[in-house]
Amino acid sequence: MSDLAIKKEAGDTKGRYVIEHADGATSELTFSILSKANVIADHTGVAPAHEGQGYGKALAEALVNDARAEGFQIVPLCSYINALRRRHPDWADVFQV
Repeated sequence: MSDLAIKKEAGDTKGRYVIEHADGATSELTFSILSKANVIADHTGVAPAHEGQGYGKALAEALVNDARAEGFQIVPLCSYINALRRRHPDWADVFQV
């Protein structure tokens, strides 16, 4: 993952974590901001050429790290994020289920 650089883009109600791959493709995790205390993880999409290489998990980790740093809870609407949540009990502190 030498081209890994995750950017966070956020507005008042929506945002995303995005990876711009060297080949021009993008992978992203989109979210909706309910309040300062709750953020919905809406969707995670990894560019087809980059699937199975850990990019989705890296996006999820960025969200989890920000939740801890900023003090919000994640509502895992995205099925991928919800599956990762179940595999990572150490993330339980930031999920609202």
